[in-house]
Amino acid sequence: MSRAEKIYHRLIIWLLLVILAAPLLATLLYGISTDWSDTILPRGFTLKWLVELWSDPRFLTALGHSLLICFGALLFSLVLVLPAMFVIAYYYPRLDAVMNVLILMPFAVPPVVSSVGLLQLYSSSPLMITGTPWILIGCYFTIALPFIYRAIANNMQAINLKELIDAAHLLGASTWQAALFVVLPNLRKGVFIAVLLSFSFLIGEFVFANLLVGTRYETLQVYLYNMRNGSGHFTSALVISYFAVVLLVTWLANALNPERG
Repeated sequence: MSRAEKIYHRLIIWLLLVILAAPLLATLLYGISTDWSDTILPRGFTLKWLVELWSDPRFLTALGHSLLICFGALLFSLVLVLPAMFVIAYYYPRLDAVMNVLILMPFAVPPVVSSVGLLQLYSSSPLMITGTPWILIGCYFTIALPFIYRAIANNMQAINLKELIDAAHLLGASTWQAALFVVLPNLRKGVFIAVLLSFSFLIGEFVFANLLVGTRYETLQVYLYNMRNGSGHFTSALVISYFAVVLLVTWLANALNPERG
């Protein structure tokens, strides 16, 4: 590839990045502007809206609820899915085709339809969990399942699970010792990708959160919806803060990830 072609490709990449970042940049400028209505650029800048947002206990509570539900659902998913995937991959590999169909079922039913059924099922005894975080954790588990299963399944295929287990057996390890001390460390990259993909999707989920819990356990997206009729500057500051939280979690995950490159 010639130098001119490299420069051209870099310019294309930067142009695409600018186009993708333009809406966020405009939202950020509106969130820190004093007035921006009939001019090309804002007439002034202020941190008033950001300070007001991060001083709002309701916003901080909603943010905490969203993070708690997302990480709770992800932890629940990993605890259940990882052992099941190991058993399927090592003992019953033919079931993988069945699982590939089953994990897509949550996307076959629209969230609104699912929410109506869940409201009917969990609004009366013996499991009255509508309006509590538990029903959201269960819903988010089903949403995260396809991302987690597919990412980890691809990782298991890449590391050649059966050969790793057989090699560990030759060294005297039991099957579960091999799974815990040999296979699991090699699945870190797949788990990392699965968690990031699922988190970025779950924290933006609105339909289940609004219909199943609403303001009784207000999440970040429900809070954004409830504040939609307020100041546009405040809403813009809220949207930018939402993206900043996602970016911060992603950066922390990258910083803590032992696999680099």
